[in-house]
Amino acid sequence: QVQLVESGGGLVQAGGSLRLSCTASVRTFTDYAMAWYRQAPGKERELKEREFVAAISWSSRNTHYANSVKGRFTITRDNAKNTVYLQMNGLKPEDTAVYYCAAVRNLDNDPVHILFRLPPAPEYGYWGQGTQVTVSS
Repeated sequence: QVQLVESGGGLVQAGGSLRLSCTASVRTFTDYAMAWYRQAPGKERELKEREFVAAISWSSRNTHYANSVKGRFTITRDNAKNTVYLQMNGLKPEDTAVYYCAAVRNLDNDPVHILFRLPPAPEYGYWGQGTQVTVSS
């Protein structure tokens, strides 16, 4: 069982920055590839409505970003702290959403753009409770 706890959300003006953190309670963090998704206001609270943001392999060698955030957001991880981060710069009002952390066990080291091509179903992955990010114009 993996428990994920996100933090770092808040209210920020357009153009500002935030850093989200997600800490995993798991024995072997390096068994897992990690990702961030987001769910915009007004979307049904279903997994399929979550939009992929960024993903990272256990070694950090493989990362993948949604086109909408490329060049503005950076995903990193600190395996010694069981934590993955999302540095968000140049925030826009359309980035407003609840941001979720996801973990998928990836012992075969599949590329993360394939592993996270869809929001992982509960039988394959784990999710945090989410953290709200609001960007004002």
